Amino acid sequence: MRRYSKHTDEDDIRSRPNRKGNRPRTNIRPKHEDAVEGMVLTVDRGRLTCLVEDRVVMAMKARELGRKAAVVGDRVAIVGDLTGEKDTLARIVRIEPRTSLLRRTADDDDPFERVVVANADQLAIVTALADPEPRPRLIDRCLVAAFDGGLTPLLVLTKSDLAQPDELLELYGHLDIPYVVTSREELESGSAADRVRAELDGKITAFVGHSGVGKTTLVNALVPEEQRRLTGHVNAVTGRGRHTTTSALALPLAGGAGWVVDTPGVRSFGLAHIDPSRVIHAFPDLAAGTEGCPRACSHDEPDCALDAWVAEGHADPARLYSLRRLLATRERTEGD
Repeated sequence: MRRYSKHTDEDDIRSRPNRKGNRPRTNIRPKHEDAVEGMVLTVDRGRLTCLVEDRVVMAMKARELGRKAAVVGDRVAIVGDLTGEKDTLARIVRIEPRTSLLRRTADDDDPFERVVVANADQLAIVTALADPEPRPRLIDRCLVAAFDGGLTPLLVLTKSDLAQPDELLELYGHLDIPYVVTSREELESGSAADRVRAELDGKITAFVGHSGVGKTTLVNALVPEEQRRLTGHVNAVTGRGRHTTTSALALPLAGGAGWVVDTPGVRSFGLAHIDPSRVIHAFPDLAAGTEGCPRACSHDEPDCALDAWVAEGHADPARLYSLRRLLATRERTEGD
C-alpha cells in the first residue's frame, strides 16, 4: 500500500493537461474593431449572404455568438475574407441592435417562434379581392404582428377588376392604414408597381401574403432581374411557370433607395408569441386611457378603463372596436 506524506506543497500537485491544449480558457471575447458592417440578404442552411458596401459576401456565424441567430435584414459586423470572390467565407461576429422584428409561429399552440425579418420599416400585406377570396382574419393577424414588432402596415389589394375594395377598406378604415389598390392588368403590365413603389422609397418593406394573391408577381415588377443579380441567386423553386419563394430574401428597390423583402407565402400566421399589452402602443389615442385599467387587463373586460375613456369623448368608439377585434384574433381561427 502506497503511503502519502501529510506534508505536501503545490509542487507535489500535478496539473491535468487540457485535452485541447494547455491554453487557458477565458471569458474575454475579441472586440473585432476591424469588423465591417454588412446587411443580411438571405439565409440558407447556415450560410448567410450579406451585402458589404457594393459587393455580396458569403458568411457564417461565429461560434462566439452561441445560439443567437442572424436573420434577413440584420445589420451585422463581419470579419475575414470580404472580397466576395467565389469559395470565400467570412465570419459574422456581432449582430447589431434591432429596430424592429417581425415574428410568427406556425399556429397559436406552437411555442417555437420564427423570426421573419429584422429592421424592416413596414409590412406590406398583399391580399387579393377575389380568386382567392380575401381572408380578413389573416390580415388581422399580420396587423397584430406588425404593431407588436414595430412595423408600419401597408395594405396592397390586388385583382380589383374581379371585386370592389370598398367593403374590405371599410373594415380597416378606422386604423388609418395606407393602402394601394391594383388590378390584374396593372399587375401584369407592371404599372401597379409604380404606385406601390411610391410607398416603399427609402424604406425596408417586408411583403407577406398567401399563395395566389400576386405577391411574387408584384415583387418581380418592383425588383427587375438586373437588381436581383446584385444580391446573388434567388432561393426559389421554379415549376410550371410559377416562381415560388421558399425563404426570405432582401432585394434592392429599382429606381429608389429602399429594399423589398420577399417572404414565403403563408397559410397561417400564428400569434403564440405576441404580448397583447404591446399592441395598444399602435393606438396612441387609446393608450393614455389604459392608465386606469386593472393589472393584466385584456382591454375587453368589464373593468377596462377604455370604455369610460371613449365615452368621455377622448377617442372614436370605432378605434376601440378595431383594437378589440385585433386583440381577439389570437383567440379565433382564421376561418371564423
